[in-house]
Amino acid sequence: MTATHAHLAAPGHWIDGGFTEDVHARIEVVSPVTGSVVATVPSGTAADVDRAVAAARAALPGWAGTPTSTRAKTLARLAQELTARNEQIAQAITAEIGAPIGFARMAQAGLPAAVAAATAELEPSVEWAERAGDSLIVREPVGVVGAITPWNFPLQQTMTKIAPALLAGNTIVFKPAELAPLTAAILAGAIAAAGIPAGVFNVVYGSGAVVGEAIAAHPGIDMLSFTGSTAVGKRVSVLAAQNVKRVGLELGGKSANIILDGADLEHAVAETLVNSWSNSGQACGAWTRLLVPADRHDEIVTRLAEAAAAYTVGDPADESVRLGPLASQKQWERVNAYIEQGIAEGATLAYGGPGRIPGLESGAYIRPTIFANVAPDSTIAQEEIFGPVLSVIPYTTEDEAIEIANSTIYGLNAAVFGAPEDALRVAHRLQVGQVYLNGAGLNMLAPFGGYKQSGNGREFGRHGVEEFTEVKAIQLGETAPAAGQGPL
Repeated sequence: MTATHAHLAAPGHWIDGGFTEDVHARIEVVSPVTGSVVATVPSGTAADVDRAVAAARAALPGWAGTPTSTRAKTLARLAQELTARNEQIAQAITAEIGAPIGFARMAQAGLPAAVAAATAELEPSVEWAERAGDSLIVREPVGVVGAITPWNFPLQQTMTKIAPALLAGNTIVFKPAELAPLTAAILAGAIAAAGIPAGVFNVVYGSGAVVGEAIAAHPGIDMLSFTGSTAVGKRVSVLAAQNVKRVGLELGGKSANIILDGADLEHAVAETLVNSWSNSGQACGAWTRLLVPADRHDEIVTRLAEAAAAYTVGDPADESVRLGPLASQKQWERVNAYIEQGIAEGATLAYGGPGRIPGLESGAYIRPTIFANVAPDSTIAQEEIFGPVLSVIPYTTEDEAIEIANSTIYGLNAAVFGAPEDALRVAHRLQVGQVYLNGAGLNMLAPFGGYKQSGNGREFGRHGVEEFTEVKAIQLGETAPAAGQGPL
């Protein structure tokens, strides 16, 4: 471990408001830039999960009984604490997954604080109690939430779970990805500084095979919220079914981006590359399939290749770099194999390609790649690559474009560029959880989640908070109190 990153090592699991001391094994965090170890974190066991669950259950009555307005104020303080730690968070994420430092500050560190603040502001809009005839319908905490998150947006994916879960009155046992665990201790410190009581938030580091499975199967956990691959999502669902616990899944994607006749091509091309290659394409919602009118295919591919030249690849510590390395050598091998397969299956390589980049051979750097004339049923058009690989697919009619867009097992994101009325018409026919029209951005008040094998449940906004609540109907007599009166 280098002296530069020694402070990133977590001394122990964070359980009941403090770091544990009896750590017998540790996980090395390896830089994708140099291949060297930059920090270590504990390697947990099922017994560590048991202790974290016990702490969360003990803290549950007090936190669940705290007024929602108070919980919202605490979340607002958490947003401030995260903002104060922006540089520390950004440096940690750059060290562990190679995110360019500018992007790490803006998105990887900036968005989690924004999520906490936006969630706090939702408190008045949630129907915590309402009348329906002679019944009082109340929303109550689910209980102890097990949260398991991926490595690509380590803190952002965490906050989309714990912010609404905390507002709803739940307590949490959290397992960060072993590839990118360094922000978990920073988050724990921010939570303590914000005044969230001990035991409400707990962290157990470790592998998915040990800690992840223990969380998914634990009878003391009432809900599992998981973000990751579809394959692992299926596995944790099976484990969670043993206790019939609620499961929220945000899984893979193969998002289609449709350019219609009449679209602003310059704008569409620029937005396509940003949303395909941000975070080196390591995003479940990346727009990895570009569907274009067949008679404009060559023109659009030329425009894409010209715009792609601005996407410099290099050391993520360099402020001018737009794409850092992939998160690991294993990830590099996976993405490179897909690029080679695309060539083997007959797609036209229009930009980039396989192999190491001259001068950057020692890191997990890969060329951002564009394929043209991609067959809709080819491997690169159907499977989630999770790298900066864009497939351009020609279509001849609007109906064909919609059929191609809906042809994968996934249904997370989609985008449409065209005249507003045309884009909206197409959006209604797409089998996805969200559609971005003409470059519209993320709205944290709107629900985010998938159809089909992209998962279930929703994050963000009021719907995201409601995911972490149980609904109870209380049948009242004639002297019933008005809606809204009660412990919440």
